[in-house]
Amino acid sequence: MPEIPPEETLLLVDPDLDFLDWATKHLAAEGLRILRCDNADHALKVLAKTPVNLVLAAFELQPFDGMELLARSRLESPQTMVILTTGFPTPGQIIEATQRGAHDVLRKESLPFDLRPIVEAALQTHENRRSAGSPQAELPSPEGRVKIIGSSHALQDVFKLVGRVARTDAPVLVTGESGTGKELIAKAIHEYSPRRNHEMITLNCGAIPENLLESELFGHEKGSFTGAIARRAGRFEQADGGTLFLDEIGDMPLSIQVKMLRVLQDGSFSRVGANDALSADVRIIAATHKNLAAEVAAGRFREDLFYRLNVVELAIPPLRERLEDVPLLAEYFLQRITRKNGMARIRLSAEAITALQAHRWPGNVRELENTIARACALATSTILLPMDIPLASAPSVAQRGLPDVLDRLINIAPGGVDVISWLTGEIAGRAIDRADGDFKEAAIALGIEPAELKKLLAHQT
Repeated sequence: MPEIPPEETLLLVDPDLDFLDWATKHLAAEGLRILRCDNADHALKVLAKTPVNLVLAAFELQPFDGMELLARSRLESPQTMVILTTGFPTPGQIIEATQRGAHDVLRKESLPFDLRPIVEAALQTHENRRSAGSPQAELPSPEGRVKIIGSSHALQDVFKLVGRVARTDAPVLVTGESGTGKELIAKAIHEYSPRRNHEMITLNCGAIPENLLESELFGHEKGSFTGAIARRAGRFEQADGGTLFLDEIGDMPLSIQVKMLRVLQDGSFSRVGANDALSADVRIIAATHKNLAAEVAAGRFREDLFYRLNVVELAIPPLRERLEDVPLLAEYFLQRITRKNGMARIRLSAEAITALQAHRWPGNVRELENTIARACALATSTILLPMDIPLASAPSVAQRGLPDVLDRLINIAPGGVDVISWLTGEIAGRAIDRADGDFKEAAIALGIEPAELKKLLAHQT
């Protein structure tokens, strides 16, 4: 085995003296002190008197078994790692041992091949956890009316805009990728506005079928449609005097957009099934992950409604553009999750923070929260190392971005042309540019013959 620092101590616990002799010789290394016990009671006494990095214990022990030794050793010395061994561990034993904090469960027949590398890796993990300092980032106390964690310049600029726009009644359009915290920003605008003593009503426009969305927004009269057994106030009436937050406004059907425009123009609306005009004093905040300007160009969103909503735009930066906020957010989620589940305090090592900051976070803050939750659920120590953090694989760029790219290409196509022909011509021209004018190389890249490439170029504008 490679040289191990002098302070490393391994405790072997097994009733089989021949196994103790073999394991002592097999694991002997400079700088590693090996202690031996043949029963669990003696092992606990050693743990009470001597700092031990790793315990390798059999399941079958006296006067209590290895599972009980594991539980007691975790109480006596929480930082000591424990590996249990047995002839043929059952699924129940493996699950229970893992739940109780065992680092590993090994079959004894595999020990001649696996013991040294596993013990070496366990000791290295223990050393990494011991040397892991306190988190580099100090978690600020979220003292405001809304708990938004972040100190990056990009987010600070958003806070400044929130402070300015909150004082007015101007409609606000909050834009940003999914998971960036658009609803939190909407709540901040409301809580710091003169309307904070009234409710902020939230409605996700993309989660409600088109035939029910109008009723949700404006209410309905009894008998106005099947299932309308009583008069019902809509979200505009419920939000009177307060704020109405329309999430995923980009998914609102065109038929409802027309009615929304009227409300924004003069504040009046009618319940479904009624002719009487009602009015409500409501401040509108809308949010979307879509590019509404592109949606307008594609004819999927009304231009007049877009300008009515987009009086003030607040663009929330994705997490990958404010990586300095990752340690703060991760520590916040760690504290919240461990407190909620009654778990011991868990910390992030400096290496774990570096790994988190190196990730691209396509799912933004929501993905980070889920990642920390998974790490807590699988944690075997109070210090998380990079290997303890299960970072999800992001979808490939092609899978994630192709629909958006196609949408943009269709949107920028010149009017009155055959879009398919125009696109093939543009692709052919780009292939020639990438090949520095080499027709043969460009044709190979496109998987066609040079003669076919020349025909496609005829469509280029």
